Amino acid sequence: MSNFPSLQPAMTVLVTLGDISPVGSASRGTPLAIAAMVDGTVKSEPGFTPAIDAAWVGQGADYIHDDPSGKHMRLNAHAVVKDKSGALVYLSYSGVVDITPELGLVLEGSPDAKTTAFVIEMKFETGDEKLKGLETGVFVGAGRFVVEKEKPVVVEYKISKAVKGN
Repeated sequence: MSNFPSLQPAMTVLVTLGDISPVGSASRGTPLAIAAMVDGTVKSEPGFTPAIDAAWVGQGADYIHDDPSGKHMRLNAHAVVKDKSGALVYLSYSGVVDITPELGLVLEGSPDAKTTAFVIEMKFETGDEKLKGLETGVFVGAGRFVVEKEKPVVVEYKISKAVKGN
């Protein structure tokens, strides 16, 4: 069909999660939890421009609010990465995740936890001329929690750039 955008594979983002702090919220009525994002990488797919090969700088955080219904949680994540060129890039993403029994097992650190999937929108900001094209793109991603025994939970995002239709 004409005019529908297509998706160009752009990059893979890996995020290692640390502790989750259940802050709560007396005034909003929807619980707030803050997930520490303790490590991660951003690597372009072959042929994607502008190419990025970056690692986490410091610690990021994902500010997660559950919907009042208890059926969804809303992600609001922020981090800084450093490209191998030395350029710093701020990345942020948001998304809505279905709260399922399977997700509960992941968040509880259960040995019975399995990989679960969801969708996000990602944005970038940088002062680097070579990477400024990241700021003008519309990026979406398929995320999934990767659960392996005896390892911290990793979130893998396959990020694509939306490309205008004909």
